[in-house]
Amino acid sequence: MGFHVGGMQGLGLRRLMVDQFRQPKLILARYEHKNFQTDRVIIVPGPPEEIATVRLIFRLFVRSRKNEPQIAKYLNDRGILNDFGRPWKREGVRRVLTNEKYIGNNVWNRRCTKLKTKVVYNPPDQWVRADNAFEPIISRQLFDKAQQILKSLYLHMSDDDMLAALRKLHKRHGKLSYDIINAAPECPSSYRYSAHFGGLLGAYKLIGCLPPRKSHFIEIDRRLKAIRHRAMEDLLVAIEQVGGRASQGPETELIRINGELTLALAIARCRVSHSAYPRWSSRAVREARADIFVLIRMQPGNLIIRDYLIAPTHEISEFKGNFHVNNGMKLDAFLFRSLDPLVALAERAFVGNAA
Repeated sequence: MGFHVGGMQGLGLRRLMVDQFRQPKLILARYEHKNFQTDRVIIVPGPPEEIATVRLIFRLFVRSRKNEPQIAKYLNDRGILNDFGRPWKREGVRRVLTNEKYIGNNVWNRRCTKLKTKVVYNPPDQWVRADNAFEPIISRQLFDKAQQILKSLYLHMSDDDMLAALRKLHKRHGKLSYDIINAAPECPSSYRYSAHFGGLLGAYKLIGCLPPRKSHFIEIDRRLKAIRHRAMEDLLVAIEQVGGRASQGPETELIRINGELTLALAIARCRVSHSAYPRWSSRAVREARADIFVLIRMQPGNLIIRDYLIAPTHEISEFKGNFHVNNGMKLDAFLFRSLDPLVALAERAFVGNAA
């Protein structure tokens, strides 16, 4: 039926809430959702300046033959930000160039994942399509030409070819990073390396350019991500077991509880100072856009969870600096040994019939 069923709409587009008769009701802002079960959401053109940026990206790619890193640099040099209000990167340009919503098509089920397991890319015959569902802002001819160019890029690169290109890039720069890889037009994107070799760490190891210290921190980050994902899964299950409802957004990773509250969950590794005092820091505290913010704090060694900071976001959004063992009552009052307070918050009690 062509309704928008989830995910970010993309630069130059907006989500419009309509009633059961498709009559417009409200343009939804980021993190806003429809409020009635009978309402639906469709995609409509956004602000003119964003539409102009999308069209500029396609013209630079198709007509000026600029590659994705060059387009990102072009936009950043002119102070043009992406839909998150941040500088452009190679992958952001690629997402614009491959988004069928710009020609009015709604495509669903291109990939799937369950509880943070490995993403599975479904074959086209499993996609659910609704062509011409939205008002296009890019011509079909221009979009198709962009797809032809994209298919010709790195099309025949084997894993050995990808590693050879990465090895040459390392030799030229003396080091590697996401930004260096994404800025190199002769290399596939860092995302493709991660998908082919189990993360950039795997690719670095295969070409023998990974410093031991860097490897150590990458392993810690990987372990912390696994701990965070497991905590999220356990929380979703626990809420369901007490009669609550919890769901996780596919793009924002926010957890929505009983259709009433949103929750953001982050994790902070423990750093020990020269004086042997542990401390924790998390940029997510200042960037959270949820009603409740949860920070998992790890024990020294980053193998065991120490405690959980569970607080209304507005109470701690202005906090800057590191968390310490003792932070004063204003912060320490929000520290808990488990996520049980969230489960209790989500629990629903049965109310019997009145006598």
